[in-house]
Amino acid sequence: MKPSRFDYLRVETAQEAVDALRQTEDARILAGGQSLMAVINMRLAQPSLLVDISQSKTMNQIRHEDQWLRIDAATTQARVEWMPGLSEQVPLLAQAFPHISHFQIRNRGTVCGSIAHADPSAEIPLVLVALEGEVILRGPRKQRVLTAENFFQGMLSTARNVDEIVEAVRFPKAKANHGYAFTEYSQRHGDYAACSVAAVVNEKGIRLTVGGVADRPTAQNWPLLTSAELDDALNDFAWSLEARDDAQVSALARRHMVRRLGKQVIDQARKQCNLDKVEN
Repeated sequence: MKPSRFDYLRVETAQEAVDALRQTEDARILAGGQSLMAVINMRLAQPSLLVDISQSKTMNQIRHEDQWLRIDAATTQARVEWMPGLSEQVPLLAQAFPHISHFQIRNRGTVCGSIAHADPSAEIPLVLVALEGEVILRGPRKQRVLTAENFFQGMLSTARNVDEIVEAVRFPKAKANHGYAFTEYSQRHGDYAACSVAAVVNEKGIRLTVGGVADRPTAQNWPLLTSAELDDALNDFAWSLEARDDAQVSALARRHMVRRLGKQVIDQARKQCNLDKVEN
């Protein structure tokens, strides 16, 4: 199927993109286009204007801001994946990248584009929530910063206004005495995950984030738990996500994955900070 007709505008700066979005209510930002062009070609989206930021140099930056790694709107996933020191600076993101589709997709797709698309099975939104990262939005009057958990509002739904652009996202850098672990299950490599999990552990507690089960990445915080306590907590968390059957995986299987994969990544993260043994 061919897309419906639309106007095309290439811009260089975030402010130019915002000004273009104000021209019509159904304008869309084109960065990597890996999700957007598919839905446009199937006419599931019919924008009257595409605002292309993919060639922007000012929006294609990776910056170190104190304890944050800031990634601008036009920066591709591949550029971030292969940046020197990523596995030390944001290890959870480095662990997630090999699971994201295939390298050809990562070579075009952008980090901010994945965040803006807000697919509940996507890996980058999961990592942003797990690390308690931030989304920077630029609108016609001001810039605003939202936590990841406040930005994602449901399946393919975010707190971004129609006249705003996701200007950048910020991932917290790794902290001393913290452990980070990620894994997922998909039927084939490169498919969206039926269940993905990320754990962040330190001496104060555990943060587990799950994607692909609820309508958005969902995090749960616990204190350090014994093995039996953790099993009970994971079971309660799995049921709270209200998993549903679909054509690929049953709700029963997804709950099992939350329990099994959740335990796996928590154990891995514990070992990184020498917390693999918790007394009863």
